[in-house]
Amino acid sequence: MNVSDALRQRYSVRGYLPDEVPQDKIREIFDIARLAASGTNTQPWHVAVVSGDACNRLRNELCANFDDGVAQDRGFPSPAKVEGPYLDRRRACGFGYYATLGVERHDKEARVAVARKNFEFFGAPHAAFFSMPRTFQFPQALDVGIFLQSVMLVMVEHGLGCIAQGSLADHPGPVRAIASIPDDNEILCGLSFGYEDKDAHINTVRMPREPLETIASFTS
Repeated sequence: MNVSDALRQRYSVRGYLPDEVPQDKIREIFDIARLAASGTNTQPWHVAVVSGDACNRLRNELCANFDDGVAQDRGFPSPAKVEGPYLDRRRACGFGYYATLGVERHDKEARVAVARKNFEFFGAPHAAFFSMPRTFQFPQALDVGIFLQSVMLVMVEHGLGCIAQGSLADHPGPVRAIASIPDDNEILCGLSFGYEDKDAHINTVRMPREPLETIASFTS
């Protein structure tokens, strides 16, 4: 598989088999991804992976926070207000997601159950948490994004599914209590991963991309 194939085949997987990925394969994936580019080679990223009992305990803690309505406590501020075509795309994403699952807009209980799946790691047996020093800003966050994309593409190459989740940065307390996050770091996002459940209907969700003419310009 080449990079182009991995990009074409990648999508957000939201249904997983319970089978754990061997630890040597997980280590190999992150060992390859650490070769990602970063500005002036600062390599500002850190990733903490939880598996097995640790993953299950963290899943339970995060779901308990969600069920109890615990307020978000993100280390880095939430993204700026989304407007215009960006908001349109976000709404279309939500509508398409819930429509595929047969969840009506007025069905609050079903929508809450779907949202809860984020903190269940969508049933994945592994979750990774990406962080960087809290003193760093946009340029370093961009570098972490490059590292994250590298991880995701290498996972595709190794036959794994994954989904990047900003929501997994909402409650850093339980994550810090279980995963090994450096004291000076704040969490940017999480990544649930494992072997895809090909029979899970939720994995039929696909999101379109804008045509090249919309997102790029070329000047000679």
